[in-house]
Amino acid sequence: MTFDIVVIGGGHNGLTAAAYLARAGLRTLVLEKNAVVGGAAVTDEFVPGFRNSVASYTVSLLNPKVVADLDLHQFGLKIVERQAGNFWPIDESSSLLMPYGLAGRQTAIAQFSERDAERLPAYDAALEKAASVLRDLVLKTPPNVGGGLFEAIRAAAIGRRTFGMPLADKQVIADLFTKSAAAFLDEWFESDVVKASFAFDGIVGAYASPSTPGTAYVLLHHCFGEVNGKAGVWGHAIGGMGAITQAMAKSAESAGAEIRTSSPVREVLVENGRAAGIVLANGDVVRARAVAANVGPKLLMRDMVPAGAVAEDTRNRFVRMSTGSGTFRMNVALSELPDFTTRPGKQQQAHHTAGIVIGPTLEYLERAYLDARRDGWSAEPVVEMLIPSTLDDSLAPAGQHVASLFVQHVAPRLPGPRSWTDPREKEAFADLVIDTVTKHAPNFKAAVIGRQILSPLDLEQRFGLVDGDIFHGALSLDQLFSLRPVMGYANYRMPVPGLYLCGSGAHPGGGVTGAPGHNAAREIIKDLGRR
Repeated sequence: MTFDIVVIGGGHNGLTAAAYLARAGLRTLVLEKNAVVGGAAVTDEFVPGFRNSVASYTVSLLNPKVVADLDLHQFGLKIVERQAGNFWPIDESSSLLMPYGLAGRQTAIAQFSERDAERLPAYDAALEKAASVLRDLVLKTPPNVGGGLFEAIRAAAIGRRTFGMPLADKQVIADLFTKSAAAFLDEWFESDVVKASFAFDGIVGAYASPSTPGTAYVLLHHCFGEVNGKAGVWGHAIGGMGAITQAMAKSAESAGAEIRTSSPVREVLVENGRAAGIVLANGDVVRARAVAANVGPKLLMRDMVPAGAVAEDTRNRFVRMSTGSGTFRMNVALSELPDFTTRPGKQQQAHHTAGIVIGPTLEYLERAYLDARRDGWSAEPVVEMLIPSTLDDSLAPAGQHVASLFVQHVAPRLPGPRSWTDPREKEAFADLVIDTVTKHAPNFKAAVIGRQILSPLDLEQRFGLVDGDIFHGALSLDQLFSLRPVMGYANYRMPVPGLYLCGSGAHPGGGVTGAPGHNAAREIIKDLGRR
Protein backbone atom coordinates (compact mmCIF):
# COMPACT_ATOMS: atom_id res chain seq x y z
CA MET A 1 0.00 0.00 0.00
CA THR A 2 1.24 3.50 -0.82
CA PHE A 3 0.50 6.20 1.73
CA ASP A 4 0.10 9.90 1.13
CA ILE A 5 2.43 10.69 4.00
CA VAL A 6 4.71 8.70 6.30
CA VAL A 7 5.63 10.29 9.63
CA ILE A 8 8.98 9.26 11.12
CA GLY A 9 8.67 9.25 14.90
CA GLY A 10 5.61 8.95 17.11
CA GLY A 11 6.51 11.70 19.54
CA HIS A 12 3.94 14.32 20.41
CA ASN A 13 4.62 16.48 17.34
CA GLY A 14 4.54 13.50 14.98
CA LEU A 15 1.21 12.41 16.44
CA THR A 16 -0.13 15.95 16.22
CA ALA A 17 0.85 16.21 12.56
CA ALA A 18 -0.62 12.79 11.84
CA ALA A 19 -3.95 13.73 13.41
CA TYR A 20 -4.26 16.88 11.28
CA LEU A 21 -3.12 15.08 8.12
CA ALA A 22 -5.55 12.21 8.61
CA ARG A 23 -8.37 14.66 9.27
CA ALA A 24 -7.57 16.21 5.90
CA GLY A 25 -8.23 12.82 4.34
CA LEU A 26 -4.61 11.95 3.66
CA ARG A 27 -3.56 8.31 4.07
CA THR A 28 -1.17 8.69 6.99
CA LEU A 29 1.24 6.24 8.60
CA VAL A 30 3.25 6.91 11.78
CA LEU A 31 6.37 4.81 12.39
CA GLU A 32 7.76 4.77 15.94
CA LYS A 33 11.01 2.97 16.79
CA ASN A 34 10.07 2.24 20.41
CA ALA A 35 7.45 -0.20 21.65
CA VAL A 36 5.13 2.62 22.71
CA VAL A 37 4.34 5.94 21.06
CA GLY A 38 5.09 9.23 22.74
CA GLY A 39 8.78 9.89 22.15
CA ALA A 40 10.10 11.75 25.18
CA ALA A 41 6.54 12.29 26.47
CA VAL A 42 5.90 8.82 27.90
CA THR A 43 5.07 7.30 31.27
CA ASP A 44 6.94 4.27 32.64
CA GLU A 45 6.71 2.01 35.67
CA PHE A 46 10.36 2.43 36.65
CA VAL A 47 10.09 0.70 40.05
CA PRO A 48 7.36 -1.88 40.76
CA GLY A 49 4.25 0.08 41.75
CA PHE A 50 5.77 3.47 40.86
CA ARG A 51 5.07 5.22 37.53
CA ASN A 52 6.29 8.56 36.27
CA SER A 53 6.95 10.66 33.19
CA VAL A 54 10.27 9.46 31.82
CA ALA A 55 11.79 12.52 30.13
CA SER A 56 9.45 15.49 29.62
CA TYR A 57 7.78 16.10 32.94
CA THR A 58 5.38 19.06 33.18
CA VAL A 59 2.59 20.81 31.26
CA SER A 60 2.17 24.46 30.31
CA LEU A 61 3.27 25.00 26.72
CA LEU A 62 0.81 22.53 25.13
CA ASN A 63 -0.98 24.72 22.62
CA PRO A 64 -4.69 25.23 23.38
CA LYS A 65 -5.62 25.13 19.69
CA VAL A 66 -3.99 21.71 19.37
CA VAL A 67 -5.82 20.51 22.49
CA ALA A 68 -9.15 21.69 21.07
CA ASP A 69 -8.63 20.61 17.45
CA LEU A 70 -7.55 17.09 18.44
CA ASP A 71 -10.30 16.75 21.09
CA LEU A 72 -7.66 15.59 23.56
CA HIS A 73 -9.93 15.91 26.57
CA GLN A 74 -12.49 13.70 24.81
CA PHE A 75 -9.72 11.12 24.38
CA GLY A 76 -8.95 11.05 28.09
CA LEU A 77 -6.56 13.94 28.76
CA LYS A 78 -7.02 15.66 32.11
CA ILE A 79 -4.62 18.34 33.34
CA VAL A 80 -4.58 19.59 36.92
CA GLU A 81 -2.84 22.71 38.16
CA ARG A 82 -0.06 22.91 40.70
CA GLN A 83 -1.12 24.51 43.96
CA ALA A 84 1.83 26.88 43.67
CA GLY A 85 4.21 27.84 40.89
CA ASN A 86 7.75 27.27 42.16
CA PHE A 87 9.60 26.86 45.45
CA TRP A 88 13.24 27.80 46.04
CA PRO A 89 14.96 26.59 49.24
CA ILE A 90 17.64 29.23 49.82
CA ASP A 91 19.34 28.18 53.06
CA GLU A 92 18.36 26.62 56.39
CA SER A 93 16.13 29.51 57.36
CA SER A 94 14.86 31.13 54.17
CA SER A 95 13.01 30.14 51.00
CA LEU A 96 10.95 31.66 48.23
CA LEU A 97 7.56 30.12 47.53
CA MET A 98 6.05 31.71 44.45
CA PRO A 99 2.28 31.31 44.45
CA TYR A 100 -0.04 32.20 41.59
CA GLY A 101 -1.51 35.68 41.47
CA LEU A 102 0.25 39.03 41.50
CA ALA A 103 -0.46 39.96 45.13
CA GLY A 104 0.84 36.66 46.48
CA ARG A 105 3.99 36.85 44.36
CA GLN A 106 4.64 40.42 45.50
CA THR A 107 4.34 39.35 49.13
CA ALA A 108 6.77 36.49 48.55
CA ILE A 109 9.30 38.71 46.77
CA ALA A 110 9.03 41.49 49.39
CA GLN A 111 10.84 39.21 51.86
CA PHE A 112 13.95 39.78 49.77
CA SER A 113 13.31 43.25 48.32
CA GLU A 114 10.43 45.68 48.74
CA ARG A 115 11.62 47.48 45.62
CA ASP A 116 11.53 44.27 43.58
CA ALA A 117 7.99 43.58 44.79
CA GLU A 118 6.97 47.04 43.61
CA ARG A 119 8.61 46.45 40.22
CA LEU A 120 6.90 43.11 39.66
CA PRO A 121 3.67 44.44 38.02
CA ALA A 122 5.64 46.40 35.43
CA TYR A 123 7.90 43.39 34.76
CA ASP A 124 4.87 41.11 34.34
CA ALA A 125 3.25 43.58 31.95
CA ALA A 126 6.41 43.90 29.85
CA LEU A 127 6.86 40.14 29.68
CA GLU A 128 3.21 39.61 28.78
CA LYS A 129 3.43 42.06 25.87
CA ALA A 130 6.43 40.19 24.52
CA ALA A 131 4.74 36.82 25.17
CA SER A 132 1.65 37.99 23.26
CA VAL A 133 3.83 38.65 20.21
CA LEU A 134 5.38 35.21 20.57
CA ARG A 135 1.97 33.55 20.91
CA ASP A 136 0.91 35.19 17.65
CA LEU A 137 3.98 33.75 15.92
CA VAL A 138 3.83 30.24 17.39
CA LEU A 139 1.28 28.90 14.90
CA LYS A 140 2.60 30.85 11.91
CA THR A 141 5.04 29.58 9.29
CA PRO A 142 8.16 31.78 9.45
CA PRO A 143 9.19 33.72 6.36
CA ASN A 144 11.73 31.61 4.52
CA VAL A 145 14.72 33.96 4.29
CA GLY A 146 15.95 34.03 0.71
CA GLY A 147 12.61 32.75 -0.57
CA GLY A 148 11.78 35.61 -2.95
CA LEU A 149 8.92 38.11 -3.22
CA PHE A 150 6.21 35.96 -1.65
CA GLU A 151 8.28 35.37 1.46
CA ALA A 152 9.13 39.09 1.68
CA ILE A 153 5.41 39.91 1.66
CA ARG A 154 4.79 37.41 4.43
CA ALA A 155 7.67 38.88 6.45
CA ALA A 156 6.16 42.35 6.12
CA ALA A 157 2.78 41.04 7.30
CA ILE A 158 4.34 39.62 10.44
CA GLY A 159 6.32 42.84 10.96
CA ARG A 160 3.07 44.80 11.07
CA ARG A 161 2.25 42.96 14.31
CA THR A 162 4.87 45.03 16.13
CA PHE A 163 4.94 48.14 13.91
CA GLY A 164 2.39 50.09 15.92
CA MET A 165 3.74 49.20 19.34
CA PRO A 166 5.22 51.96 21.55
CA LEU A 167 9.00 52.26 21.35
CA ALA A 168 9.40 51.10 24.95
CA ASP A 169 7.58 47.85 24.15
CA LYS A 170 9.72 47.29 21.07
CA GLN A 171 12.82 47.80 23.19
CA VAL A 172 11.69 45.16 25.67
CA ILE A 173 11.05 42.69 22.84
CA ALA A 174 14.46 43.46 21.34
CA ASP A 175 16.08 42.93 24.74
CA LEU A 176 14.36 39.58 25.23
CA PHE A 177 15.44 38.34 21.81
CA THR A 178 19.07 39.39 22.15
CA LYS A 179 20.23 39.80 25.76
CA SER A 180 21.26 37.36 28.44
CA ALA A 181 18.74 36.56 31.14
CA ALA A 182 21.06 38.11 33.73
CA ALA A 183 21.43 41.39 31.80
CA PHE A 184 17.68 41.61 31.20
CA LEU A 185 16.82 40.93 34.84
CA ASP A 186 19.43 43.39 36.10
CA GLU A 187 17.32 46.14 34.56
CA TRP A 188 14.33 45.14 36.67
CA PHE A 189 15.40 43.71 40.01
CA GLU A 190 18.05 44.13 42.70
CA SER A 191 17.82 40.94 44.79
CA ASP A 192 20.06 38.11 43.61
CA VAL A 193 17.53 35.58 44.89
CA VAL A 194 14.69 37.22 42.97
CA LYS A 195 16.76 37.46 39.79
CA ALA A 196 17.78 33.81 40.11
CA SER A 197 14.15 32.75 40.45
CA PHE A 198 13.35 34.29 37.07
CA ALA A 199 16.70 33.43 35.46
CA PHE A 200 16.09 29.71 36.02
CA ASP A 201 13.63 29.70 33.11
CA GLY A 202 16.40 31.15 30.96
CA ILE A 203 18.67 28.14 31.36
CA VAL A 204 16.11 25.31 31.32
CA GLY A 205 17.18 22.99 28.53
CA ALA A 206 19.95 25.37 27.50
CA TYR A 207 23.57 24.42 28.07
CA ALA A 208 24.31 28.00 29.05
CA SER A 209 24.70 30.33 32.02
CA PRO A 210 22.36 33.21 32.88
CA SER A 211 24.99 35.58 31.46
CA THR A 212 24.97 33.90 28.02
CA PRO A 213 23.43 36.15 25.34
CA GLY A 214 20.16 34.71 24.10
CA THR A 215 19.05 33.19 27.41
CA ALA A 216 16.52 36.01 27.86
CA TYR A 217 14.66 34.50 24.91
CA VAL A 218 14.74 31.04 26.53
CA LEU A 219 13.19 32.70 29.61
CA LEU A 220 10.44 34.14 27.42
CA HIS A 221 9.93 30.81 25.64
CA HIS A 222 8.96 29.24 28.97
CA CYS A 223 6.54 32.03 29.90
CA PHE A 224 3.91 32.00 27.14
CA GLY A 225 2.06 28.86 28.18
CA GLU A 226 -1.20 28.19 29.96
CA VAL A 227 -3.13 25.43 31.67
CA ASN A 228 -6.92 25.13 31.40
CA GLY A 229 -7.10 28.63 29.96
CA LYS A 230 -5.03 30.22 32.74
CA ALA A 231 -1.91 31.98 31.44
CA GLY A 232 1.38 31.41 33.25
CA VAL A 233 0.11 28.35 35.14
CA TRP A 234 1.93 25.01 35.19
CA GLY A 235 0.19 21.69 35.55
CA HIS A 236 0.32 17.90 35.52
CA ALA A 237 -1.34 15.46 33.13
CA ILE A 238 -3.10 12.76 35.14
CA GLY A 239 -1.23 9.56 34.34
CA GLY A 240 1.94 11.44 33.46
CA MET A 241 3.13 12.92 30.18
CA GLY A 242 2.31 9.67 28.43
CA ALA A 243 -1.36 10.54 28.91
CA ILE A 244 -0.91 13.44 26.48
CA THR A 245 0.59 11.32 23.72
CA GLN A 246 -1.82 8.45 24.27
CA ALA A 247 -4.69 10.91 23.78
CA MET A 248 -2.97 12.23 20.65
CA ALA A 249 -2.54 8.71 19.30
CA LYS A 250 -6.23 7.97 19.85
CA SER A 251 -7.15 11.21 18.11
CA ALA A 252 -4.94 10.40 15.13
CA GLU A 253 -6.25 6.84 14.85
CA SER A 254 -9.86 7.99 15.13
CA ALA A 255 -9.20 10.22 12.10
CA GLY A 256 -7.86 7.25 10.13
CA ALA A 257 -4.10 7.40 10.74
CA GLU A 258 -2.23 4.12 11.13
CA ILE A 259 0.42 3.83 13.86
CA ARG A 260 3.09 1.15 13.94
CA THR A 261 5.42 0.77 16.92
CA SER A 262 8.74 -1.11 17.11
CA SER A 263 9.36 0.14 13.55
CA PRO A 264 12.68 2.02 13.42
CA VAL A 265 13.38 3.87 10.19
CA ARG A 266 16.83 3.43 8.62
CA GLU A 267 16.64 6.05 5.87
CA VAL A 268 14.47 8.25 3.74
CA LEU A 269 13.84 6.73 0.32
CA VAL A 270 14.81 9.26 -2.35
CA GLU A 271 13.90 8.58 -5.99
CA ASN A 272 14.23 10.99 -8.90
CA GLY A 273 15.27 13.70 -6.49
CA ARG A 274 12.16 13.39 -4.28
CA ALA A 275 11.27 11.72 -0.99
CA ALA A 276 9.31 8.64 -2.03
CA GLY A 277 8.92 6.86 1.30
CA ILE A 278 11.21 5.25 3.86
CA VAL A 279 13.31 2.16 4.40
CA LEU A 280 12.87 0.43 7.74
CA ALA A 281 15.78 -0.97 9.75
CA ASN A 282 14.75 -4.48 8.65
CA GLY A 283 14.98 -3.44 4.98
CA ASP A 284 11.25 -3.17 4.31
CA VAL A 285 10.22 -0.26 2.09
CA VAL A 286 7.14 1.89 2.72
CA ARG A 287 6.24 4.13 -0.19
CA ALA A 288 4.52 7.50 0.18
CA ARG A 289 3.95 10.74 -1.68
CA ALA A 290 5.80 12.58 1.09
CA VAL A 291 7.66 12.06 4.36
CA ALA A 292 7.42 14.10 7.57
CA ALA A 293 10.25 13.73 10.07
CA ASN A 294 9.58 14.14 13.78
CA VAL A 295 13.26 13.69 14.57
CA GLY A 296 15.94 16.27 15.11
CA PRO A 297 17.15 17.98 11.91
CA LYS A 298 20.74 17.03 12.67
CA LEU A 299 19.78 13.36 13.05
CA LEU A 300 17.63 13.51 9.91
CA MET A 301 20.35 14.90 7.65
CA ARG A 302 23.26 13.06 9.21
CA ASP A 303 21.77 9.58 9.47
CA MET A 304 18.58 9.27 7.41
CA VAL A 305 18.92 11.29 4.21
CA PRO A 306 21.12 9.37 1.74
CA ALA A 307 24.50 10.81 0.87
CA GLY A 308 24.29 12.76 -2.36
CA ALA A 309 20.60 13.58 -2.01
CA VAL A 310 21.47 17.02 -0.61
CA ALA A 311 24.30 19.38 -1.56
CA GLU A 312 27.23 18.90 0.79
CA ASP A 313 27.30 22.49 2.06
CA THR A 314 23.56 22.33 2.83
CA ARG A 315 23.94 19.02 4.60
CA ASN A 316 26.80 20.42 6.67
CA ARG A 317 24.63 23.35 7.77
CA PHE A 318 22.23 20.90 9.38
CA VAL A 319 24.90 18.61 10.80
CA ARG A 320 26.70 21.56 12.39
CA MET A 321 23.59 22.79 14.21
CA SER A 322 24.16 23.61 17.86
CA THR A 323 22.78 20.78 20.01
CA GLY A 324 23.08 19.81 23.66
CA SER A 325 20.83 20.80 26.56
CA GLY A 326 23.28 19.93 29.34
CA THR A 327 20.52 18.03 31.12
CA PHE A 328 20.30 14.84 33.17
CA ARG A 329 16.97 13.22 34.06
CA MET A 330 16.15 11.15 37.10
CA ASN A 331 12.99 9.63 38.50
CA VAL A 332 12.91 8.44 42.09
CA ALA A 333 10.45 6.40 44.12
CA LEU A 334 10.01 7.83 47.62
CA SER A 335 8.76 6.32 50.85
CA GLU A 336 7.73 9.77 52.09
CA LEU A 337 7.68 13.42 51.10
CA PRO A 338 10.85 15.48 51.53
CA ASP A 339 11.02 17.40 54.82
CA PHE A 340 12.61 20.75 53.97
CA THR A 341 14.59 22.48 56.69
CA THR A 342 13.19 25.85 55.70
CA ARG A 343 9.58 24.57 55.52
CA PRO A 344 9.38 21.59 57.88
CA GLY A 345 6.89 18.78 57.59
CA LYS A 346 6.33 15.49 55.76
CA GLN A 347 2.62 16.10 55.39
CA GLN A 348 1.71 17.48 51.98
CA GLN A 349 1.87 21.26 51.70
CA ALA A 350 1.61 23.67 48.78
CA HIS A 351 5.36 23.73 48.20
CA HIS A 352 5.38 19.95 47.67
CA THR A 353 3.13 20.44 44.61
CA ALA A 354 5.30 23.20 43.12
CA GLY A 355 8.39 23.06 40.96
CA ILE A 356 11.11 22.75 43.63
CA VAL A 357 14.27 24.44 42.38
CA ILE A 358 17.74 24.10 43.88
CA GLY A 359 19.37 27.18 42.36
CA PRO A 360 19.21 29.94 44.97
CA THR A 361 21.32 32.70 43.40
CA LEU A 362 22.55 33.90 40.03
CA GLU A 363 26.09 33.10 41.14
CA TYR A 364 25.03 29.51 41.88
CA LEU A 365 23.47 29.17 38.39
CA GLU A 366 26.55 30.68 36.77
CA ARG A 367 28.98 28.44 38.65
CA ALA A 368 26.99 25.32 37.79
CA TYR A 369 27.50 26.01 34.09
CA LEU A 370 31.19 26.83 34.42
CA ASP A 371 31.81 23.65 36.43
CA ALA A 372 30.17 21.54 33.73
CA ARG A 373 32.17 23.14 30.93
CA ARG A 374 35.40 22.45 32.80
CA ASP A 375 34.73 19.17 34.60
CA GLY A 376 31.82 17.56 32.75
CA TRP A 377 29.23 18.21 35.43
CA SER A 378 28.36 20.70 38.13
CA ALA A 379 29.79 20.18 41.60
CA GLU A 380 26.62 21.91 42.82
CA PRO A 381 24.02 21.11 40.16
CA VAL A 382 20.86 23.03 39.43
CA VAL A 383 17.93 20.72 40.23
CA GLU A 384 14.26 21.16 39.46
CA MET A 385 12.21 18.57 41.30
CA LEU A 386 8.52 17.87 40.82
CA ILE A 387 6.53 15.45 42.96
CA PRO A 388 3.58 14.71 40.65
CA SER A 389 2.11 12.11 43.00
CA THR A 390 0.99 15.03 45.19
CA LEU A 391 -1.46 15.84 42.38
CA ASP A 392 -1.98 12.35 40.95
CA ASP A 393 -2.37 9.39 43.34
CA SER A 394 -2.35 6.91 40.42
CA LEU A 395 1.45 7.16 40.18
CA ALA A 396 2.52 5.59 43.50
CA PRO A 397 1.22 3.33 46.28
CA ALA A 398 -0.79 5.04 49.01
CA GLY A 399 1.38 7.16 51.28
CA GLN A 400 4.37 6.99 48.91
CA HIS A 401 5.48 9.22 46.09
CA VAL A 402 7.41 9.67 42.84
CA ALA A 403 9.62 12.61 42.01
CA SER A 404 11.02 13.91 38.71
CA LEU A 405 14.44 15.52 38.87
CA PHE A 406 15.48 17.65 35.90
CA VAL A 407 19.14 18.45 36.46
CA GLN A 408 21.64 20.91 34.96
CA HIS A 409 24.40 21.15 33.97
CA VAL A 410 26.14 18.15 32.49
CA ALA A 411 28.26 18.04 29.36
CA PRO A 412 26.80 16.04 26.46
CA ARG A 413 30.27 14.49 26.22
CA LEU A 414 32.49 14.15 29.27
CA PRO A 415 36.06 15.47 29.06
CA GLY A 416 39.13 13.30 28.52
CA PRO A 417 38.75 9.53 28.59
CA ARG A 418 35.51 9.68 30.63
CA SER A 419 32.23 8.74 28.95
CA TRP A 420 28.54 8.46 29.74
CA THR A 421 28.82 4.86 28.53
CA ASP A 422 30.52 4.16 31.87
CA PRO A 423 27.74 3.38 34.38
CA ARG A 424 29.98 4.60 37.20
CA GLU A 425 29.79 8.13 35.80
CA LYS A 426 26.00 8.09 35.78
CA GLU A 427 25.75 6.62 39.25
CA ALA A 428 28.29 9.08 40.69
CA PHE A 429 26.44 12.08 39.33
CA ALA A 430 23.07 10.65 40.38
CA ASP A 431 24.44 10.29 43.92
CA LEU A 432 25.53 13.93 43.81
CA VAL A 433 22.04 14.99 42.73
CA ILE A 434 20.47 13.09 45.63
CA ASP A 435 22.95 14.65 48.03
CA THR A 436 22.19 18.12 46.64
CA VAL A 437 18.50 17.78 47.44
CA THR A 438 19.28 16.18 50.81
CA LYS A 439 21.17 19.31 51.88
CA HIS A 440 17.81 21.07 51.91
CA ALA A 441 15.60 18.11 52.90
CA PRO A 442 17.63 15.86 55.27
CA ASN A 443 15.25 12.88 54.99
CA PHE A 444 15.37 12.77 51.18
CA LYS A 445 18.25 10.32 50.64
CA ALA A 446 16.87 7.79 53.10
CA ALA A 447 13.42 8.05 51.50
CA VAL A 448 14.65 6.95 48.04
CA ILE A 449 13.39 3.42 47.31
CA GLY A 450 14.62 3.23 43.71
CA ARG A 451 15.64 5.44 40.82
CA GLN A 452 15.75 5.72 37.05
CA ILE A 453 18.72 7.58 35.53
CA LEU A 454 19.01 9.10 32.06
CA SER A 455 22.27 10.77 30.98
CA PRO A 456 22.49 12.86 27.79
CA LEU A 457 23.64 9.70 26.00
CA ASP A 458 20.63 7.75 27.31
CA LEU A 459 18.31 10.51 26.07
CA GLU A 460 19.95 10.27 22.64
CA GLN A 461 19.84 6.49 22.42
CA ARG A 462 16.29 6.05 23.72
CA PHE A 463 14.56 9.08 22.21
CA GLY A 464 16.85 10.17 19.36
CA LEU A 465 17.70 13.46 21.12
CA VAL A 466 21.14 14.19 19.63
CA ASP A 467 23.55 15.20 22.43
CA GLY A 468 20.59 14.86 24.79
CA ASP A 469 19.05 18.03 23.33
CA ILE A 470 15.46 18.27 24.55
CA PHE A 471 14.73 21.00 21.97
CA HIS A 472 16.13 19.13 18.90
CA GLY A 473 18.51 22.07 18.56
CA ALA A 474 19.46 24.97 20.81
CA LEU A 475 17.11 27.95 21.09
CA SER A 476 20.01 30.23 20.23
CA LEU A 477 19.85 33.46 18.27
CA ASP A 478 21.06 31.75 15.10
CA GLN A 479 18.44 28.97 15.38
CA LEU A 480 15.17 30.83 15.90
CA PHE A 481 12.18 31.69 13.70
CA SER A 482 13.36 32.16 10.07
CA LEU A 483 16.73 30.65 11.00
CA ARG A 484 15.26 27.47 12.49
CA PRO A 485 16.50 24.87 11.78
CA VAL A 486 18.80 26.65 9.30
CA MET A 487 18.39 29.61 6.97
CA GLY A 488 16.39 28.83 3.87
CA TYR A 489 14.43 25.92 5.39
CA ALA A 490 12.22 27.54 8.02
CA ASN A 491 8.92 26.72 6.28
CA TYR A 492 9.01 23.02 7.34
CA ARG A 493 10.12 21.96 3.84
CA MET A 494 13.52 20.27 3.80
CA PRO A 495 16.16 20.35 1.00
CA VAL A 496 14.76 17.14 -0.50
CA PRO A 497 11.39 17.87 -2.19
CA GLY A 498 8.61 15.96 -0.46
CA LEU A 499 10.51 15.81 2.85
CA TYR A 500 9.21 17.89 5.76
CA LEU A 501 10.30 18.60 9.33
CA CYS A 502 7.50 18.42 11.91
CA GLY A 503 9.42 18.18 15.21
CA SER A 504 10.91 20.55 17.76
CA GLY A 505 13.85 21.37 15.50
CA ALA A 506 11.40 23.48 13.49
CA HIS A 507 9.70 26.72 14.58
CA PRO A 508 8.69 27.46 17.32
CA GLY A 509 11.08 25.01 18.96
CA GLY A 510 11.03 22.69 21.93
CA GLY A 511 8.72 21.87 24.79
CA VAL A 512 5.55 19.79 24.62
CA THR A 513 3.61 22.26 22.47
CA GLY A 514 2.32 20.40 19.42
CA ALA A 515 2.94 23.62 17.46
CA PRO A 516 5.61 22.34 15.04
CA GLY A 517 3.41 19.35 14.22
CA HIS A 518 0.40 21.61 13.70
CA ASN A 519 2.31 24.01 11.45
CA ALA A 520 4.06 21.36 9.39
CA ALA A 521 0.77 19.57 8.76
CA ARG A 522 -0.73 22.80 7.43
CA GLU A 523 2.12 23.18 4.92
CA ILE A 524 1.97 19.52 3.88
CA ILE A 525 -1.77 19.78 3.26
CA LYS A 526 -1.16 22.85 1.11
CA ASP A 527 1.32 20.87 -1.00
CA LEU A 528 -0.48 17.53 -1.20
CA GLY A 529 -4.04 18.82 -1.12
CA ARG A 530 -6.97 17.37 0.78
CA ARG A 531 -8.45 14.06 -0.25
